Amino acid sequence: MPYSWSTEQSADGAEECLTLWPYRSLSKRGFAIFILVTAGMISLPLLSVLGTVVLWGILPFFALVVGGIWYAIQRSYKDADMGEELRINPGAVHLVRTNVRGPAQTWECESYWAKVHMHPTGGPVPHYVTLTGHGREVEIGAFLSEAERKSLYGEIAEALRRATCAVPNAAH
Repeated sequence: MPYSWSTEQSADGAEECLTLWPYRSLSKRGFAIFILVTAGMISLPLLSVLGTVVLWGILPFFALVVGGIWYAIQRSYKDADMGEELRINPGAVHLVRTNVRGPAQTWECESYWAKVHMHPTGGPVPHYVTLTGHGREVEIGAFLSEAERKSLYGEIAEALRRATCAVPNAAH
């Protein structure tokens, strides 16, 4: 799963921290191997024109193809360099979304009033998960798969329940 939970101690008591990131199927090592194999496979036909003038006519196109693949995969890595961090403690719920381009977005609410909702249909993706509180509704984990969003919904609901139960004088 491209998210993980951790527990930290804060002034308000135990704080649960959820970190989410987009899934990456190609590791940096896999990227290097892919570029090497692609360059090797594309260069095989060049062996037949080795030592001729034709090689110099084909070589710039070979470089453009390998460079284009390199650029496209690097751009994909950069576009996926985003994430979300949700902190839940008995006093407050705080969400920070780090965007690739543009400033980070934040949302905060008292933990007692924070609610998590799942929208099976009608959202930009199936089983869209949102947090509501303090007069705002914000999305969380939209870049996760449908199964991961379903699982995440239950985990966030349970973490919010634990946080509200930990508030000493909360009216239930």
